Amino acid sequence: MTDTFSADVTVRPAIPEDRPAVERLWLMFHHDLSEFRGTLPGVDGTFRNERVEHAFTRPGWAPYLFLRDERPLGFAFVRALDTPVRVLNAFFVVRGARRFGIGTRAVRDVLRRHPGNWEIPFQDANPAAARFWAHVARDMAGDAWTREPRPVPDRPGLPPDVWISFAVTG
Repeated sequence: MTDTFSADVTVRPAIPEDRPAVERLWLMFHHDLSEFRGTLPGVDGTFRNERVEHAFTRPGWAPYLFLRDERPLGFAFVRALDTPVRVLNAFFVVRGARRFGIGTRAVRDVLRRHPGNWEIPFQDANPAAARFWAHVARDMAGDAWTREPRPVPDRPGLPPDVWISFAVTG
């Protein structure tokens, strides 16, 4: 089922009409992260979403949407496309679509669209993310990748993020 299910997934640039779906997926993403960061939604029930705005409007950013049968399964935000090192700023797959190879297929697709040097941050306190990103680094770069803890900017109370770095060839 893994190969069939992931083969049916479409990864494409998100367009402005996709933004409402991406915003709802963003809430799910932040809900998942709240387990590891201890963050709570605002009084309106939402989480900070300026990165959604950035992904759709700022130069050097690109939003991607993952779909199966036109149903949204996840998203990725890429930033720093106008610099020598690209950053996978956010990456999310809905829980019902996890463990089928969809995340691996989607991240390969996104990274290969922008060959060059990449950095991907994640929270080490999230064991599933730590395993997934180590798998992605090995899959994309073999042994030619690094792992480095870095403080979260403007958030001194949070544990450092872990950043993996590697190159993707065209």
